[in-house]
Amino acid sequence: MKITVDEAKCCGAGQCVLIAPEVFDQRDEDGVVELLDAAPAPELHDRVREAASVCPAVAIRVVEA
Repeated sequence: MKITVDEAKCCGAGQCVLIAPEVFDQRDEDGVVELLDAAPAPELHDRVREAASVCPAVAIRVVEA
């Protein structure tokens, strides 16, 4: 699994951080998503997929390897 985020699309809702804090964080100054791990461990894949699916701005892209 490879993850990319489009910071320009991010609206700062923070759902990704709540669902997968090991993979996503938010910048303090504006709440925009920060990708902590672009290739997370397999045990995190389900949570990453969920985070991408609930992102209101569709800013998270997941590519299955």
